Amino acid sequence: MVNWTQMHDCYMDVDRVPALLERVELEDNAEAWEELRYRLVLEHDLVFPASFAALPRLVRLASRSGRARGLAGTILRRSAGHHGCDDLLADCAGAIAEFRKLLDRHLQSRPVDYLATFLDLLAAEEQYHWSAVLGDFTDDFYHLTCPHCAVEVTIAIGDHGRYSAIRDWHQGDVDRRVLRQASPEGLSGIGRWMHETAVRDGREPLADGIAHLFGKGECPRCASVFNIAEEYTSANRPVLR
Repeated sequence: MVNWTQMHDCYMDVDRVPALLERVELEDNAEAWEELRYRLVLEHDLVFPASFAALPRLVRLASRSGRARGLAGTILRRSAGHHGCDDLLADCAGAIAEFRKLLDRHLQSRPVDYLATFLDLLAAEEQYHWSAVLGDFTDDFYHLTCPHCAVEVTIAIGDHGRYSAIRDWHQGDVDRRVLRQASPEGLSGIGRWMHETAVRDGREPLADGIAHLFGKGECPRCASVFNIAEEYTSANRPVLR
């Protein structure tokens, strides 16, 4: 049982969130959902004890409520931050496992909010860095440091090309080198899962972008070749508790 007297929201209130949850459990009230979102996720960045206390109830509602599914996903995307609620997050392990199954089923229905659901599922898998930056690969850019010469390299994967380059403020992306796409059988770990999920659901542009993101890039400065996803992950993956 949740002791709501210790679960403050962004306004430091302890009684408003449980009242709002009871309201949306009875009816799909847009006004109540909007207030819940403001109280549980401040400015789309900060989360609070009430956020994790509410998560299991949001997951239970998520099978029949897109608002509940979206709010639960938003909370999970922020759960890698410094919120001081590690014990509360750990208590949500069962709810998060159920949420993963629900999100995967939703993806297979080919929903209009496919990418948002995909990102929520990445957060549920604790792949917070990909959940925060992955786009639809129409105009995606990833910035990393060459592991050999330490120059900053821009990785572009989108309609304008798939390349590594040096970004110049005046000339744009210069000295471009074509990326080396990973083969499906050469993928492993989270990259393989992401690619296989996109292929399963008929999301060819997403699958193609993932194959390039988990492929090889060439440094325009020293011509060394590196694994793009590995270098980006090593620099951006949060330290998990």
